[in-house]
Amino acid sequence: MHGSREMTRELIGAVRDGLSGSWDLEVLICPPYVYLDEASRQLEGSRISLGAQHLNPNPGGAHTGEVSAAMLADLGCSHVIVGHSERRAMYGDDDAVVAANFQAAQSAGLIPVLCMGESLEERDAGITAQVVGEQTLAVLDAAGIEAFSGAVLAYEPVWAIGTGRTATPDQAQEVHRTLRGLIAERDDKIAAELRILYGGSVKGDNARALFGMPDIDGGLIGGASLKASEFLAICEAAGTPV
Repeated sequence: MHGSREMTRELIGAVRDGLSGSWDLEVLICPPYVYLDEASRQLEGSRISLGAQHLNPNPGGAHTGEVSAAMLADLGCSHVIVGHSERRAMYGDDDAVVAANFQAAQSAGLIPVLCMGESLEERDAGITAQVVGEQTLAVLDAAGIEAFSGAVLAYEPVWAIGTGRTATPDQAQEVHRTLRGLIAERDDKIAAELRILYGGSVKGDNARALFGMPDIDGGLIGGASLKASEFLAICEAAGTPV
């Protein structure tokens, strides 16, 4: 819950200018609901995609204050984040809710960015693989393996979000490999093509090492995305001009 209309306009303008050449990477911006329309206008004609931070799984009806997947698509969104750790922790979005949101997004033609991750207590207890596996399987069992051919996964260790702490490249790679292996148990081809992002205090100075790991396909950027120069440095680490 950051920003203003002016900040949205200035930030997107700076990112657009910084990526005005040809780059071999995909860039997605997910502003708050109230600035989606502003962002959509700013991104018109660019190669940057627009996404939302959350959705309500119901297609319509009496759900005051909520936003449906169809509404997001109508505003020009192509993606939506589901299962973010803050939604799980602060608003009670359990695995069943996350699975419903995932399916609702796809039903409206949106690409869900499915988040999963463990707390510090869970990592210290040595159950990271179990936690992220259960979070992933809840959606996999509900939506089916074919649904993952049109989705993005994002591993976000809760202990590394906004704390300045970052999983080492080897720690992140271990979990990404686990996630890809979990999908491969159902379908090797979908697993190989699936994009799995890392989110957890990614910055310009650590992005290249993280993105250099074999199963890390990009980043889900939090605080660093609020500064154009830092976000562009991460983009530079993720891709090269062509």
